[in-house]
This record gives sequence, structure tokens and C-alpha cells, in this order.
Amino acid sequence: MHIHPLITKTDDLKALVERLSSHPFIAVDTEFMRENTYWPDLCLIQVASSDEAAAIDPKADGLDLKPLLDLFVKDRDVLKVFHAGGQDLEIIHNLTDKVPYPLFDTQIAAMALGHGEQIGYSNLIESLLGHSLDKGARFTDWSRRPLDKRQIDYAIADVTHLATVFPRMVEKLKKTGRGAWLDEEMERLADPSSFAFPPEDAWKRLKLPSRNPAVLGRLKAVAAWRETEARSKNLPRGRILKDDTLTEIVLHPPKTQDDLGRIRGLSAGWRTNDIGGRLIAAIEASKPLDQSELPDREPKRPGLTKDAALVSDLLKLLLKIRAKDSGVAARLIARSDDLEALAAGVRKNLNILKGWRYDEFGKDALDLVEGRMAFAIENGKLKMSRVLQEESVDA
Repeated sequence: MHIHPLITKTDDLKALVERLSSHPFIAVDTEFMRENTYWPDLCLIQVASSDEAAAIDPKADGLDLKPLLDLFVKDRDVLKVFHAGGQDLEIIHNLTDKVPYPLFDTQIAAMALGHGEQIGYSNLIESLLGHSLDKGARFTDWSRRPLDKRQIDYAIADVTHLATVFPRMVEKLKKTGRGAWLDEEMERLADPSSFAFPPEDAWKRLKLPSRNPAVLGRLKAVAAWRETEARSKNLPRGRILKDDTLTEIVLHPPKTQDDLGRIRGLSAGWRTNDIGGRLIAAIEASKPLDQSELPDREPKRPGLTKDAALVSDLLKLLLKIRAKDSGVAARLIARSDDLEALAAGVRKNLNILKGWRYDEFGKDALDLVEGRMAFAIENGKLKMSRVLQEESVDA
């Protein structure tokens, strides 16, 4: 595979993109920093096809990333391959308001191939290629310039190996007939709504301090204010206001800006500075949460009785057995909330009762819940056995 020098010129990038666009897939990775910022600071983009690879410097003066970004989000003839690509997708969405499509995530695919849940990239490469990756540059400050050859080689290796293992994983998926299993997961990953996060929804990510509509109204207002401040200043949320301080403020709201100086976690300067003024304004403008916005007091699905909770535990044991037998990560087959819903009597709109999940697990799970299957010990090993139904006899 040909490895290009670091790309810093738009003409070189255009030429690379033109060649990449003729391939059925490209491997993609990014290096970024976000410890001290709200928005991830994109520092390097690595791409590879089956025969060439390059790193692109987004910080290079005058470099126009549009050709590459268009390849990511507009060219639907090229599959974009990532490993654990959530943060890479977030960065691309921040730049384009779109998500790369079509896409393939090797970490998700690995779950269908018996590599467990959330396998790391290094472990996946070692498992499939039989050699360890150089980790010498993993703590690099990617924002610093210049980057040396060792750092660039380290970054590019991520996509060269990815371009090598992807076809092998596809072949294994074809042989096992599990490729279609991943379609739903990939579509979910490519949903742009996963990355669109309006400030007014920020409160939903916080632990609710109360169910009082007035308190929740302040929570919504202050969380939205913090989100807006963090974005405008490009600082982590906690640098603006820590969660515990935010909770204290919404539970015991200050009456004046001068009161801010007496709140633990805020400096005395908040009594007079502009940010303190904006916080007080947000509190004063808050309104009790409308009834339609109040979170459900009870889960949407039925709560579990003691007996149903035991059935749920049996379902989890069955899932563990089926996952081990099939070599598929349990998380890919079913999630706990689906198992609890099935145990509680729900039969509609459950993923485990549809498609391949029904064939692999759902049918047996339903039989277990409805008494047509039971656990048995055979030669010291736990197995499932069908329960013979007694035939009715006329008296």
C-alpha cells in the first residue's frame, strides 16, 4: 500500500479524493483533542483505500476540506468504514450537519463475529491479523505542530489496518449469513438526529433532582443556558458550571445575583460579572415545566412483579447461553429492557420478536416465558429442553 506524505494542500487533497472515489470502500479515522473544549478540535484525518493511504492536516493554512467532506457525506457509491466511529461521526456532523453514508463500523460487526462487546481496535487487529499495534504515540497532543514522522505513521496505521481487516470481516459475515443482521445497527449509527442536540434538551441528560414542575422548569432553563455558554465559549460544560452546582441552583434558586457568591462552586466574581447576570436572567425567565413535558413517573413498559423479575433473570441466562452457542455478543441480540418487557407480558414492538433476533433467540425466549421450554442439567452442564405438552383426554 502506498503511503502519502502529510497532505496540506487543497490540490493534493482533490487528487486524493478523486482516486478514493473510484473505490468501493475507504477506511476513515480522525485524531482530535477535546479535554479543554466543548467542540472536539479536529487535528488529523486519516483515509485509506485498498492500495493507498494518507493523513490530511485540517490545521494547514488554506487547506479546503470540502472535497473530502463531500466524499464522506454525499458520495453514496463509496462505503465509509470506521471502528467505534461515534466520535468521528460527531466531528463530521459538526462540520457538515450530515453523517457519512453508507457506513460500516467494524466494532459493531465484530459483535456478530464472536469478538465480544465493544472490542478495542488493537485487540481486533491482533485477533484478525496476528500482530500488535505500536501504541507509542497514543498520548500525542495532536494539536501541536509540527507532527513528526513517527506520529503520522502511527495515525495512518489505524486506517491501513482497517482497510485490510474490513474485507476479511465481510467475507466472514457472508459465510455465516450474518451480514444482514447489522443493517439495523448501521442505520441507527447513521441517523443524523443522534448528533443534533438542541440546548433546550440538555436537561434530559441530567439526573432529575425533583418532579416538581417549577424545579424542572429551572433545570431546563439553567441546563440550556449552560449549554449555550459552553458552546459560545468553546469550553466543557463543567468549566461553566458543574452538575452538582447546577442542581443546587435549581433546587434553591438565588433571588439576586449577589446571592451567587454564596453558592458552593461559584467564585465571588459571579456576584457582579456578566455570566452571573446571564445565569440570573435564565433563572428569572424560567417557567414551570408543562405537564406534557414532564418525564414519565413510571417506565413506559410495565413494571416487573417479583415473579416477572425472576423470569427476566432466566431470560438473561438464556441469552447468555444462546450468545455463547452462536458466538454473537449478547448485546447485539437483545437488551435488558426488551427482556424485562417480555417477562412483564409485552409481545408487541419488541426487536427480539422480529427478524433474525427472533430466529436466534426470541422464539426460545417466548417459549421459556410461556412454559414450552425449561432449563435442565445434563452431564453436569446447563441445557435447554422442550417441555412436552400433555395431550388432553376426554373423560
